[in-house]
Amino acid sequence: MLDNRRIEAFLDTLRAERGAADNTIEAYRRDLEDASSYLRANKSSLIQAGERDLSDFVRDLHARGMSAATVSRRLSALRRFFRFQLGDNERQDNPTSRLDGPATRRDPPDVLSRDEVSRIIEAAQGTEPADLRTMCLVELLYGAGLRASECCDLPLSALPAPGATVLIVRGKGDKERITPLGRPALAALKNYMAVRESFLPKSATRSTAQRFVFPSRGSTGRLTRRRRAGALQRRGGGRGALRDRWRCWPSWRGLRESGQGGADLRAVQLLLGHADISTTQIYTHVVTDELRDLLEAAHPLARAS
Repeated sequence: MLDNRRIEAFLDTLRAERGAADNTIEAYRRDLEDASSYLRANKSSLIQAGERDLSDFVRDLHARGMSAATVSRRLSALRRFFRFQLGDNERQDNPTSRLDGPATRRDPPDVLSRDEVSRIIEAAQGTEPADLRTMCLVELLYGAGLRASECCDLPLSALPAPGATVLIVRGKGDKERITPLGRPALAALKNYMAVRESFLPKSATRSTAQRFVFPSRGSTGRLTRRRRAGALQRRGGGRGALRDRWRCWPSWRGLRESGQGGADLRAVQLLLGHADISTTQIYTHVVTDELRDLLEAAHPLARAS
């Protein structure tokens, strides 16, 4: 089918030229396939759709009860797809050029308080291998500012060399950034690595799993987003007032964002990877030392150590 072939060509371009992450690719695929399905049911197709067809599709999204943010995201996918079609000379017009999306409001992220983070860290304490893994994940998300997907995909090659205190993280858009680790994160990582072998599968996926800091017995060989979220929820699910808050972060974004309260905005930008970082080797140690001091001063347990 022509729609599917052009969608795949578009997604291949996103991968090759823009380094789009797998989750981003799948989100575009779902949005474009939904549009294609609607248009086919209404005697049209995605590659032949006109402005009126797409306007009807947007009205249908609203009729299905989708939020303004979801409708805007799907319109964004369509706009990028038709720009791709124009660039490939598959279209001579862009049917999305005059489509207006719904007004959206971007709320600030809902983050945990310092006290809540302290309770999360306390809830994650334990001596079993699963406890040590959970603590390591918490420290990398909160103390080092990693994205949830970055934790799942973290390769062994990204870990600090002996005596070093930084991770080299490959994040969104396949961009690398330097991420410093404070003492709590380094300690949690050391404790977890001592028991990491227990999470390696004995099946054919072992060779794949060995590449990841957080291996799994699943088919991917690494910890998945669902299993990662479940690990933290099990540790905190019965902790009274925190129970409902756990459920709000299947992606753990709130924990990642919570680690940055009171920090210099440029430091946060560097730490979270919200912009490209291209520093020369001579300046690397200056930046990472400053960020490491910032992390350790902001850590809930800093005064206790």
